[in-house]
Amino acid sequence: MVSVVMAAFNEAPAIGRVVTGVLNALTDADEVLVVDDGSTDGTHEAAMTAGARVLRLGSNRGKGEALRAGIRESAGEVLVFIDADGQDDPSEIPVLLEALDGDTDMVIGSRFSGRLLDGAITGVNRVGNLFLTRVFNILYGTGLTDTQAGFRAVRREALDLGRLRARRYEIETELTLHVIRGGGRVKEVPVTRGPRDHGKSGFIRAWDGMRILARMFSGRLVS
Repeated sequence: MVSVVMAAFNEAPAIGRVVTGVLNALTDADEVLVVDDGSTDGTHEAAMTAGARVLRLGSNRGKGEALRAGIRESAGEVLVFIDADGQDDPSEIPVLLEALDGDTDMVIGSRFSGRLLDGAITGVNRVGNLFLTRVFNILYGTGLTDTQAGFRAVRREALDLGRLRARRYEIETELTLHVIRGGGRVKEVPVTRGPRDHGKSGFIRAWDGMRILARMFSGRLVS
């Protein structure tokens, strides 16, 4: 069983289309779980109308806390994470799942080895993402191209759920660290990344960048 888990905060204009696309990419035995992270714009109604199961949080807690809640609530042996803002293409979910073969524990959908559409990422954010990926590769001896990508698939058994602590956008780093530190294999596949359907990201460059770096370095200190 595959569980697709999405953290959503005020994504009512986009979430219905994303949920529909995800459902079209799955089998009837799979589930779509949207974690409404304290939205005030009707996100949960739009997600439910489109066919998702919705877990509502009472306040906005951050992407990391929302995804952690979704992981605990979900039932699938395989977890797929996809952004709720419409930038990822749900039709590429089967590409991730196909790459999750017998000796692979996590598949990351790499934006930088795939296709970036106009408006998909700012120049500053691109440089920042590539810098963080470079630091991760140096620290952990990996050869990844997009460690911060939110679009990914992972085997539940590769995660130590009780030790997930991320509150914000360091969640992607933490998930990857769990797999690598557990001896698992991480692979990447190229994916398409488009512009946001509406609004703007809650990512705060300096603050969240430092949180991500701190998680990378702290991971080297944990035995």
